[in-house]
Amino acid sequence: MERVVLVTGASGGVGLALCRRLLEEDGRIHLCVACRNALKAEATRDAILELHPAAQVSTVEVDLGSLASVLRAAKELRCRFQRLDFVYLNAGIMPNPHVNFKALWKGLLTGKLLHMLTTAEGVMTQTDRLNGDGLQEVFATNLFGHFILIRQLESLLCGNEKPSRLIWTSSSNARESAFSLSDYQHAKGQESYSSSKYATDLTSVVLNRKLNKQGLYSSVVCPGLVMSNMTYRILPVFLWTLLMPIMWLIRFFAKTYTLTPFNGAEAHVWLFKQKPEYLDALAKYHSCTSGLGKNYVEPRKMDVDEETAEKFYQKLLELEEQTLERYGDLLD
Repeated sequence: MERVVLVTGASGGVGLALCRRLLEEDGRIHLCVACRNALKAEATRDAILELHPAAQVSTVEVDLGSLASVLRAAKELRCRFQRLDFVYLNAGIMPNPHVNFKALWKGLLTGKLLHMLTTAEGVMTQTDRLNGDGLQEVFATNLFGHFILIRQLESLLCGNEKPSRLIWTSSSNARESAFSLSDYQHAKGQESYSSSKYATDLTSVVLNRKLNKQGLYSSVVCPGLVMSNMTYRILPVFLWTLLMPIMWLIRFFAKTYTLTPFNGAEAHVWLFKQKPEYLDALAKYHSCTSGLGKNYVEPRKMDVDEETAEKFYQKLLELEEQTLERYGDLLD
């Protein structure tokens, strides 16, 4: 039987490039593209079929920032499939990004500029808000919506003949300093994106401890710095035009400047070809591109504390119980 692959955030950037690259690796898979609305989903399906006309591509509508939408999508997927072999948890948002140019200048003077440019540490802030469920929007979209989706799809992911895989899109901007157990939704800070990605790393670590014995394995990837719709919103277009030649030069010194969605999907595709039992559950797999344009994958140990990960997981379970009470009609 063909493998079933679900990709969230498939309508553009790394998500769309990933879908195309997966079909190049194995044209027999059944690819299910998950997008925020039906119009985007159908447009994404058409774009994929244009290059792979014989591919099996279906769609599902899901807004990861809405619990009702997540529950409806999970219910539809449970009706449609008997199992899921891969779930790429790729959808994410970075609303209202701001660049701290003063910090960049200080980094230039102190010799920390390259580190800041590759991790965005001390450079990027965001203005978050509450969503319709009363949750912080970035936390809900980037992590909690995916967490609920997984929980609702466990019957399709666990206990299969062959292992199933979760592959999360994290970031080099995932930093412990931006995350707090007492404010895990990051309501009080200005680095909600970084916090949500660190929370992603913690969640993946715990899921492996909880579900490996049931045949479900979780991995985390970093696509590097990719020029996508999310990235282009950080600065005005004319500034990106001026900066692009410099960024191509920086790639000789910063291998995580993958720049294109195709390059950014390198680690995602590499994991598609690996046996999960031999992967390091505490590693983040980085997409890298050399100065001459060669793509490769580099595993790096994640800066995560397993005790903190366990405590955070318990908080996610508590939040799940609290928030799903109002959606009884969408639960089996």
